[in-house]
Amino acid sequence: MITKKTPEEITRLRTGGAILAGILKELAAAAVAGATTLDLDDLAMTLVEGKGVEPVLLGYHPSFAPHPYPAAVCISVNNCVQHGIPSADIVLHDGDVVNIDMTIGYEGLIVDSGITVGVGKVDEESKKLIAVTREALVRGVKAAQPGGHIGDISAAIESYVKGEGFSVVEALCGHGVGYAVHEEPTIPNFGTAGTGPLIEVGHVYAIEPIVNVGKKDVVFDDAGDGYSVYTKDGSFSAHFEHTVAITENGPLILTQPK
Repeated sequence: MITKKTPEEITRLRTGGAILAGILKELAAAAVAGATTLDLDDLAMTLVEGKGVEPVLLGYHPSFAPHPYPAAVCISVNNCVQHGIPSADIVLHDGDVVNIDMTIGYEGLIVDSGITVGVGKVDEESKKLIAVTREALVRGVKAAQPGGHIGDISAAIESYVKGEGFSVVEALCGHGVGYAVHEEPTIPNFGTAGTGPLIEVGHVYAIEPIVNVGKKDVVFDDAGDGYSVYTKDGSFSAHFEHTVAITENGPLILTQPK
């Protein structure tokens, strides 16, 4: 069942979303050559403690995973598509593409957001990858209009990304959010406009295009850390995500800095 949030809950989600946006901005600034992904996770923990919010991913145990997630933030580098576990062994280098994905709890409600940044001087292909994925999110959010369908979001993302010569990951998707980390509906990054569940006022979605330079195929590291997902062909990947409320006036991004 797709839940609807009250106007008061959406106001709280927006406050929490602004806090998350600020945290992500600080983490992005700290993603420099020589830093480890564990350094970024340590900073994330310091920031959530300072702001009095909950690092929801820490200890989160999805059904597919062999153990609870051991960090506050997912940090995925280069060909790691999603769910990378921070480590002291993963050192950032000039030219890396780094996705930082975080979920926090604020006053009993949950917001989810992610950004991708380049470390130092990145090549032109990586710059385009980041720019296209960011714009795909803009287009996906714009398509989330009350009275429309989830497929409108999916189609807007897919058509733009493919038109730019990249591919969307089909094995991972967006979702509802607010009361739990993952709620209905599923929001694929590919599909047909006019299909899928109805978009209604009060819905809150995590819209998150995931884009590969190469093919869409991914590999799940089931035999390794149980979480990380990689591009099958080794190409770089990027991801941007916003928590978005559906209002009578259209989509409202909740994970924006104030």
